[in-house]
Amino acid sequence: MYRDPMLPPVVARALAEYRTLLAEHGITWGEPPLGYVRMMSFLRFPDEAYQMSKEPDLDRAFRDALDGHPTPDGLTVLRLLPAGLRLEARPLAVLSEHPLPCVLLIDSARDTATPVRVDGQTHLVLAGGARLIEITTGSALTVSGEEVDLSVLTRAAVPARLRLRAGFPCRWSVTTTDGQGWYPAGADRRRDYHGVPFFHGDDLVLDVPAEPLTVRSCRGMEYGTAEAAVHPAPWRETLVELAPERLYDAAARGWYGADLHVHLNWAGDIVATPAAAAAMQHGEDLHVLNLVAGNVSGERVYDREALQHWAGRDLPWSDASHVARMGVEYRNDLLGHVHAFGLTAPPSIYHTGFLGQADWPPNGAACGELKELRAVLGYAHPFHGPILEAREITGSGERNCDARALVVDAALGLVDGMELLHFSEISGTVSVYRRLIGAGNRLAALAGTDTMLSFTRQDTVSSPPGWERVYARLGGPLSAESFANAVRHGRTFATTGPWLELQVTDENTGVACDVGDTLHLRPGDRVTVTARTIGPEVERLELHTAGGLLAVGPAGELSATLDVLEPTYVVAAASGGRHPRSLHREVYAHTSPVYLDVAGRHVARAKDVRWCLEWLTLLAGTVREHARLDSPDQLRDHLDLIEKATAVYRSRL
Repeated sequence: MYRDPMLPPVVARALAEYRTLLAEHGITWGEPPLGYVRMMSFLRFPDEAYQMSKEPDLDRAFRDALDGHPTPDGLTVLRLLPAGLRLEARPLAVLSEHPLPCVLLIDSARDTATPVRVDGQTHLVLAGGARLIEITTGSALTVSGEEVDLSVLTRAAVPARLRLRAGFPCRWSVTTTDGQGWYPAGADRRRDYHGVPFFHGDDLVLDVPAEPLTVRSCRGMEYGTAEAAVHPAPWRETLVELAPERLYDAAARGWYGADLHVHLNWAGDIVATPAAAAAMQHGEDLHVLNLVAGNVSGERVYDREALQHWAGRDLPWSDASHVARMGVEYRNDLLGHVHAFGLTAPPSIYHTGFLGQADWPPNGAACGELKELRAVLGYAHPFHGPILEAREITGSGERNCDARALVVDAALGLVDGMELLHFSEISGTVSVYRRLIGAGNRLAALAGTDTMLSFTRQDTVSSPPGWERVYARLGGPLSAESFANAVRHGRTFATTGPWLELQVTDENTGVACDVGDTLHLRPGDRVTVTARTIGPEVERLELHTAGGLLAVGPAGELSATLDVLEPTYVVAAASGGRHPRSLHREVYAHTSPVYLDVAGRHVARAKDVRWCLEWLTLLAGTVREHARLDSPDQLRDHLDLIEKATAVYRSRL
């Protein structure tokens, strides 16, 4: 395993700077307070955060969202009553006096402001107000000069020790009956989307209480979960040998899975190191990891120094079955974000439109530069809710990261795919994807979690990388170049866990095609379409063409025949409800298309082409009305690309 024996000096200096920012500013690292920056503290409790109102006082809104609900795990509440105080906390078992990190919510029922002092810093809690504060179990806390006894936050436990062994790197979880997590010394105290504590490695030793424990091991989506109940003897070491069972072996089939959108550092409650990324990639058996440099809401581009040092080279822990690279997330909140994998050198520009800067150059210009650097590109987290009409994409011009420029860059061949799977709601993304490929754009189905390794608990972004993956069929050994080439040719499917196959066979010739391939047909030729799944979480299997739903059935295998009269495509999708194997709100997998050309013509469904033309018209209006531009020439640059894309779509009618 990679242990960071000697970080490159430029990377070490950057990490030291990040630690200074964390110490001075807390979880935001001093970033300008855009909406998602202001929400960072509260998204550690996602169920409550998503119920918050959008009032300016977010601390109070968070307190109000808790009303009538149990206090979430990891939160301590201090009630400032009209006469007195009440501390509400679940005591944490401790084996030493070393303080543990906590989050404190101060809730005031008083009719006057109250000074609260935490570790030397005074916070004024307004009448009826609230405040969310980082503390530890050893913090000094006073209210109006009166000391608050925090000893109730902990309980002494009798120590024991576990040695965990699977024979290969895994993701481990060790919990007591109350859900408290236990970690090896020096490990980050991470929790995933379900709130489950986790860490990575093999043959690990950790101190635990001599109490009933649950130990789990898993290893990414190709494995199940092994579980054991353990009651270790006091003051002794107990060996637990526990290996998860493999459900499928993608590499043995010639497929390799990637997470194309992972941030090493992006603000957060810790500073993440390359060694942490290495442990997670191997512990999740993630074949390809793309660590992207990107800004948050200001000028600073996090991990830019690492990109400059390692651009075009595999990261040090890469091996024959695991490849890691430094990449880029190019970001514009009005026009969309794009991730780049496999680039040979750093780009000249990483973001536009922040801090009042111009939304210029257009996304297409940035994509063009990244293409020249041999990167494979995909639009990141394109949409965040259902979309039926093109006007729902352009909307009111809110700077919400929606991929408004995707319709341009897809037509001009400036991007290779789009994330069908990402951290947000995906139905709109999937429906727009089918529109775009139906309109003649050849785009690969991609996945990127937007995992941020510098957050230990933050909704989906603190889950381990690879909880969603894009699998690509390489046809040879794994490398960054072979994976990028497979994406360019659309030989992919995206998944939260299920294995999904799609094959289309020409009944006249017997020729069979897989995703990314093109079947050349004559009008009226019949094809058989077959999809197969592996994974206990699948409930529904669907086949779609450009014309809509072709067939639907349960998990396992689904086949249908189709008489092809005009050019079309076929995709497969697998879905299910919430499942322990999925670190998302739902189970989902979706293939790239198999293209069915007829008489030499590619799919270009008139209804989808016109939908894209309407999108372009609306986009031009959005740019005119809402883009921050410094000159008529900058506007002209945007409109020129829109006009070129319009000509492409019109040529397909």
